[in-house]
Amino acid sequence: MALSWEESYLGGLRILAGDDRVLIAISAHSVVRDDRGRVLLIQRSDDLTWALPGGTMELGETLRDCATREVREEAGLVAHSVTPFGIYTRARDLAPNPFGHTYQNISLMCRVNGYVGELQRVTDESVDAGWFAPEAFPEGTGWLVRRAVTDLAAYEKDGTFALD
Repeated sequence: MALSWEESYLGGLRILAGDDRVLIAISAHSVVRDDRGRVLLIQRSDDLTWALPGGTMELGETLRDCATREVREEAGLVAHSVTPFGIYTRARDLAPNPFGHTYQNISLMCRVNGYVGELQRVTDESVDAGWFAPEAFPEGTGWLVRRAVTDLAAYEKDGTFALD
């Protein structure tokens, strides 16, 4: 069960800082692929975009723990291990979220190296989930998904670690 917004570290910071201040948020996102090479996408419950499983790190958690926790919370799968392939600072992506809050997100991008479990299509944080070929992502797929898939391909081809 995920923490409520108020119980989360970032939610607590937002309450202390107020609504207008830009906060830095540290997160992890994972590319999970099935044996056919399709990518797992979840449809977020807050803005209904299709996204990679991912979210903000909690106090006392490692980025590896965050990546695997988010896959479990948002899709019901237990990731065996993850391999980082990029860090995005999204410094040029400052815009209010659906709740009117602005964050500079620093995101560790990971590849999941195997998982167990059955996909849960609806969770506390997602209203749908599914496996999609990169050339057939659904309408409403976020830009981060396409960038991550492209950066992962470069990492797997020649070891290029995405950093911005």
